[in-house]
Amino acid sequence: MSVFVAIADPVRRGILRILVDGPQRVVDIQRLLAARHPVSRPAVSRHLRVLAEASLVEAATTGRERHYRLDPTPLLEVRKLLSDLGSGDAADASRVPIAESALDALNTEVYRTRRERRRATSPDRSSRHTAEPDVTSHQIQEPG
Repeated sequence: MSVFVAIADPVRRGILRILVDGPQRVVDIQRLLAARHPVSRPAVSRHLRVLAEASLVEAATTGRERHYRLDPTPLLEVRKLLSDLGSGDAADASRVPIAESALDALNTEVYRTRRERRRATSPDRSSRHTAEPDVTSHQIQEPG
């Protein structure tokens, strides 16, 4: 999975900010996220799985606990992109840096693209219910 897709979600960016301070358990990450992103423990686990697929986090098992830690190496690609976008002559120095909300728009675009791909590969649901029953072939008998 792409690092850019992984960091597109604000909850996952929040998890990365938490892990900057050191390894954490899922329950601790959930508690620390609660102020800005009230998400369930299973949701935190799913976000951690996405971050792990992008090689942004690693899990270490200690006894019965799993501790997740940040691996910042893949973020070098993001840093390079931002550096390239921010570099330039003195006239470019007045440009506003990329706001975090711009990444929220990226998250929306990623979800929209996934939904469209899913719809394109799933069977056409409308064709299943197009045949209407022939109600004219049944005659209604009146009591007599």
